[in-house]
Amino acid sequence: MNAAIGRDAVLLGFLAAAVGAVTLAVGLVRRRPGALRNGVVYAGLLLLAAVVAAGAMEHALISHDFSLSYVAQNNSRETPLLFTVTGLWSALEGSILLWALILAGYIAAMAWRFRRRAEDPMVGWATLTCFVVAAFFFGLMLGPANPFRTVTGAVPLDGLGPNPLLQDHPLVAFHPPLLYLGFVGFTIPFSFAVAALVTGRLGEGWLVETRRWTLLAWGLLTVGIVLGAWWSYQVLGWGGFWAWDPVENASFLPWLCGTAYLHSVMAQERRGLLRVWNLSLLMATFSLTILGTFLTRSGVLQSVHSFSQSTLGPIILGFFGLVVAVGLGLIAWRGDRLRAPGSIDAPVSREGAFLVNNLLFAGFALVVLLGTVFPLLAEAVQGQQISVGRPYFDAMTRPIGLALLFFMAVAPVLPWRKASGELLRSRLQWPAWAGTLVVAGCVAAGIRGFAVLLAFGLGAFAGTSALRQLVLSTRMARRRGVPLWTGLVGRTNGGMVVHLGVVVIAVALSASLSFGHRGQVRLAPGQSKQFAGHTLTYLGTRGVVHPNRRELEAAVRVDDGAVYRPAVSQFGSDTEGIGTPSVASSLTNDVYLTLDAPPQGATIGGGPAPSNMSGQSGPGTAGSPSNPAPQASPLTQPAVIGVVVQPMVAWLWIGGAVIGLGAVMAALPERRRRAAGGSEPEPTIAVPDSPEPDPEPVVVRSGGGS
Repeated sequence: MNAAIGRDAVLLGFLAAAVGAVTLAVGLVRRRPGALRNGVVYAGLLLLAAVVAAGAMEHALISHDFSLSYVAQNNSRETPLLFTVTGLWSALEGSILLWALILAGYIAAMAWRFRRRAEDPMVGWATLTCFVVAAFFFGLMLGPANPFRTVTGAVPLDGLGPNPLLQDHPLVAFHPPLLYLGFVGFTIPFSFAVAALVTGRLGEGWLVETRRWTLLAWGLLTVGIVLGAWWSYQVLGWGGFWAWDPVENASFLPWLCGTAYLHSVMAQERRGLLRVWNLSLLMATFSLTILGTFLTRSGVLQSVHSFSQSTLGPIILGFFGLVVAVGLGLIAWRGDRLRAPGSIDAPVSREGAFLVNNLLFAGFALVVLLGTVFPLLAEAVQGQQISVGRPYFDAMTRPIGLALLFFMAVAPVLPWRKASGELLRSRLQWPAWAGTLVVAGCVAAGIRGFAVLLAFGLGAFAGTSALRQLVLSTRMARRRGVPLWTGLVGRTNGGMVVHLGVVVIAVALSASLSFGHRGQVRLAPGQSKQFAGHTLTYLGTRGVVHPNRRELEAAVRVDDGAVYRPAVSQFGSDTEGIGTPSVASSLTNDVYLTLDAPPQGATIGGGPAPSNMSGQSGPGTAGSPSNPAPQASPLTQPAVIGVVVQPMVAWLWIGGAVIGLGAVMAALPERRRRAAGGSEPEPTIAVPDSPEPDPEPVVVRSGGGS
């Protein structure tokens, strides 16, 4: 039943997308408004089909319908409910289904949002483009990525269960969906970019229409990436959060291009500049999401993130090539109409800073892209397997990151067109003093190292610059007599909050990577040792039986406080155990513990439990066993505990939350815009230097617009 419903729903989704695309194409070519209005209907059918297909798969997972090959491979009767539900995106076919579900949701939301303008060719071409993308992903599920394929032969009584790494932490319920929401969300601005090129309405109107869609996708992708780093930190047991893994890079690349676009688009909205550049960035951002799909699902990469070998690689790569070719072809076709009406008057100006900022982001993306795909190219050309490691990425990206921090401080205080030296001195004096004082304080505290001091100083420089802008906005709100929070929302202030989040992450990264300590301690039960300023007391080990796994769990007291429990876990019938770290986290530093070598004679799930562990608990036992079964008699043999002490790690996650908050603030309309009923005057030329804080940029529709 689940298989039949799921297959029929996928077929319905494919037909809705394909027929919808054809119907809209006929309506656009033959100018039939009635056909264009049907786009809303097909979008609704697409969403219905996706919801039914996803519902059928979830029902199959929860009811343990092992007649479906996907369920038999990625679910078992012992799998807890949370990881049974998240099994929808635990493997290749299910992840494609999630992608299609999210895409259908975006398309339906877009069609509903623009339903009163369904006859507008701009909306029609954008919807058609979305339908083509949807037809591709639903088509994958009709063929090589069919999630509703049934098993051959007898139906197994139990399944194999999900990958152990996908049932070891609740963040699996949040990281992949948020990442997909970000990835797929870029389909909407991409489709409008295609529509603008096809219709020739290359003004700035379509940018305004898609600004919040872009911001939503970017914000969700940002939070998804940060949660992915957190998940890696909590699950993989290596004490790090970012390894320049190719699949990590695949999610980072569209983020870099999307970030560059969000900055440079302001120059186009304000002064009509960088049109070709902005269109290219949007095309690149969407193309890189498809490239990331290829890297993850083709099996060409060895990564903890990649799915198993499949036949999807050439198909997705072909679609990636089609997207790139169409994008470049359309830009080349409209090249003569994409000339900017003006130019950058002076390099020391807001638009000049945005241009440099974009070049830095583009250089960053190029460095990451080369390091990611070079091993693939080398293997394809020379047949040699090589890898590009962390030293390359660190050495190449660190100077770019520091330069971006500098421009994060300078760009917000620059006016449009031209800035005088006196104005710069006035606006940058407090940020400069803050950066100088922080560096002096760090040196006085004994901190050495040019790169880390520069990062701290630039962080203070950029952070104070953003805070200055927020303080000016609050003063202006107070003068206008509006509530403080309404004076803080809007693009400019939301962007400053995002900058603060980025600064927090940059400083935390520098501190954690520069001042971390990593090592091992060998301890007998009851023995204590000092490590990087912390006292570690090993209390012993015990075997614990969970519903879905067996564990050998060590108990380690940190600084005479709580007890943390690093473990080695064994899932299902797997004979190999995986490490489960336990982290003593605070705002100043983290003590990251792993059980590197269990006591001699201990077995996973069968190890004796020392008597002194009774009643002890700590944060490391989050998600404690529902049916623990400690074994008898204490062990006396020593264990080897891996220890990583890193400062400020918690601020990485706090910085991610601040960025998410800033993205929400940037998406909210400012009070004065709402008061004006959403209709702002449309100047035909950029306005002169604005007083602080800069108002919301207004639209320049020099090329038509929607």
